[in-house]
Amino acid sequence: MSPSARPEDPRIVRPPAAELPFFVYGTLRPGEANHAAFLRGRTAAEEPARLPGAELYDGPGYPYAVRHPGAHVVGELITAAPGAYGALLAELDRLEEYHGPGLPRNLYDRVRCDALRPDGSRTAAWVYLAAPPLARRLRESGTRIPGGDWLSR
Repeated sequence: MSPSARPEDPRIVRPPAAELPFFVYGTLRPGEANHAAFLRGRTAAEEPARLPGAELYDGPGYPYAVRHPGAHVVGELITAAPGAYGALLAELDRLEEYHGPGLPRNLYDRVRCDALRPDGSRTAAWVYLAAPPLARRLRESGTRIPGGDWLSR
């Protein structure tokens, strides 16, 4: 990459992301505002799930998930409707202020994690976790959401 090129530069071609379902745990869950704005009519499946190894922190109107062994986050697995994946991924990346792997401007990092379905089976999914600098601050002084369920706060 040339010194003047930036990650959002349209001349930079990033490899496509694997078409994984999304694990959502906050305002993208069914019944929440961003579900209606971003996901309604664009999903093939929505099912309850848990994200092991993470805990949830309260934010300014939305939550943050942070890696934490022994904890879990409650949410949903969202599978994009056929043909909707690319546009949906791009819109969710913008919503979550994810600019690319490891970039310092990220509010969240999009990470491949294993989510658990109610029957105990695991499935790989994209999850937006608080970016490392924010995750450190949350662990030090954030407000944890007991039980890891944004809807029960």
